[in-house]
Amino acid sequence: MRTVLIATALLAMPVTGLAEVVSQPPPPGATSCTGCHGSAGIPLDTLSAAEIETAMEAFRSGSRSVTLMNRIAAGFTAEESAAIARWLARE
Repeated sequence: MRTVLIATALLAMPVTGLAEVVSQPPPPGATSCTGCHGSAGIPLDTLSAAEIETAMEAFRSGSRSVTLMNRIAAGFTAEESAAIARWLARE
């Protein structure tokens, strides 16, 4: 009976954290970010998707200059950058 109650309680919980539980496949190009932004690199996990997307646009336009990121960002469209940003931010 206790197992049934626990299972019922779990099913009644909101599903807002489902994205954190279910691993989503990365969008095209996103895995190239992990080379520099992986666990031992420059962390992005404290940034929101909007912050990452804004930075990618600045790199793409040249208004924010970092030797490697300008070239990498230029290879992505705004839509691709947005998808990558959401994936990196886990949003």
